[in-house]
Amino acid sequence: MGWVIAAAAAFMAPNAMAAATETVEPTADTAAETAVAVDTGTEIEGAYMPLTPEPAVGIPDGRMGLQDQYTDIGQQAADFHNNWLLVLCVVISIFVLALLGYAMIRFRRSANPEPSRTSHNTMIEVIWTVVPVLILVAIAVPSIKLINAQYNAPPADVTVKVIGNQWYWTYEYPDHGVDLVSNMLKEQDDPTLAEGARYRTDADGPALLAVDERIVIPAGKTVKFLVTSADVIHAFAVPAFWTKMDAVPGRINETWVKVDRPGVYFGMCSELCGARHGYMPVAVEVVPEEQFNAWVASKGGSLPGVELAAEDAESEADAIEAGDEAGAEEAAEAAVEA
Repeated sequence: MGWVIAAAAAFMAPNAMAAATETVEPTADTAAETAVAVDTGTEIEGAYMPLTPEPAVGIPDGRMGLQDQYTDIGQQAADFHNNWLLVLCVVISIFVLALLGYAMIRFRRSANPEPSRTSHNTMIEVIWTVVPVLILVAIAVPSIKLINAQYNAPPADVTVKVIGNQWYWTYEYPDHGVDLVSNMLKEQDDPTLAEGARYRTDADGPALLAVDERIVIPAGKTVKFLVTSADVIHAFAVPAFWTKMDAVPGRINETWVKVDRPGVYFGMCSELCGARHGYMPVAVEVVPEEQFNAWVASKGGSLPGVELAAEDAESEADAIEAGDEAGAEEAAEAAVEA
């Protein structure tokens, strides 16, 4: 009987090892399916699954022009740039080129052996003063509206403090108790890669943009970024969000995003900050709210409402133990509100 059990174990061992080493590439669809399972109450071990970047989504792909935008502000700005500013530039350029051509032909020496002695023309001077003013007004009105929308953020659901360092980023979630240090992932064949250290794979993102710790934010929620620096001036930039904010030592600048589409979006430091300026990438992972909550838990953090409810429950228990019925009732109401 013993040899039968041994043979069965030997047969099953390779299959078990193959199953253990087989990995499933996480995508936005699998993340959404996991989020649905969590929402319906199904217990899933390790509910948070890092997303795999999608081609041409939040990644530079060599195209001419701007990246696709995934925030409302970004889309407004891209439309303003593509559908108004560029069109206006083309019209003005063609008009000026036509004027130059007309002047070169109409007033050439062979056609005008006696040059005009005209020194000024009131009507022309009024036109070339008023028309540029009207053009600037036409540009300024939508620009001011866009700037106003950028700098008047709605109430934040999540706050992330971004700190630039030479040459890496640190991220703090003050309401969730999560701190991250984010460095660029090196290539597997990089001679400076330490033995046993993690290296970049395609699931992490493109070379020079993949990082070991991503910013993770919930989809459909307003996220406020508080941007500062620990040494020199950096700039926190994510082109797909139309976000670029200087990180200045001793000052906290503020910007915000609201991204509805789950995915991984890349950026980098956009202010020359020293020898390794080009090796300070930014990766932002947008996930469903349930996945974000699971990620916070995986990093040892806690949700603000849950922590507050726990404190209120503890206060209620202390009040009951002390015989303070009014205090217990007040703590219970606070716990319900939380």
